[in-house]
Amino acid sequence: MELTADYHTHTPYSHGKNTVLENAQAAKKAGLKQIAITDHGFNHLLFGLKRKKLTELRLEIAEAERLTGVKVLMGMESNLISLDGDTDMREEDLDKFDIYLFGIHEVLKYKKFGDFYNIMVRNYAAYKLGRKPALKVIENTTKAYINAVKNNPVDILTHINYKCCCDLKEVAKVCADYGTYIEINTKKRHVSPEEVDLMASTGVRFVIDSDAHSSDRVGDTKIADELLKDCSFPREQIDNIDGRLPDFRFAKYKKAKM
Repeated sequence: MELTADYHTHTPYSHGKNTVLENAQAAKKAGLKQIAITDHGFNHLLFGLKRKKLTELRLEIAEAERLTGVKVLMGMESNLISLDGDTDMREEDLDKFDIYLFGIHEVLKYKKFGDFYNIMVRNYAAYKLGRKPALKVIENTTKAYINAVKNNPVDILTHINYKCCCDLKEVAKVCADYGTYIEINTKKRHVSPEEVDLMASTGVRFVIDSDAHSSDRVGDTKIADELLKDCSFPREQIDNIDGRLPDFRFAKYKKAKM
């Protein structure tokens, strides 16, 4: 299995260690055709991307692409900020980006206190205690994921179930219906082989991403390699390996609006 593209990398625009160019150079060295720069969303209170920096980031991306020959996509790992499926990628932000990721993170500005409590506090408390969250918490998290996929043209759902729990099959069904990829993240062990097979049974498509916070991890597949040894689903459901490239939803959404 050879990775064709890595769609989840960070830079100092959030809390990555290496520059856009250094990540692109690492991608070229790893033989990747594409890379995405996907720093944390605007509502992350510690490491969020700043809207005033977007022009500067775009210029760095264009220069990195010119110097390396690797296609560099400008994206953001947006944050889920409400049970209704809102993210911190606003409608007016969409034209500035090429790829749209989202996930659940800590230390965020949520839309309302109830969203913060039900999405983060209750999930994180269970995680810290080493327990599975209550059924209602799982239902709320599932609802939030599903609403986000339905209401936003998101390309990739990142590290699903990391420090949170949802009904994986129900979320995967909606991702399959709407054309949102589920990420197999190689920085975090967030799902088991059995859980991946369960999601795959819905027909959902996957991408493998490094979630690299330093350039030496760009293109890394180690955790995915280990995970997939115990999975039975067809590898053809992974769309960024062995020369394949994904058919992303966000690009089609933007084209339709033109």
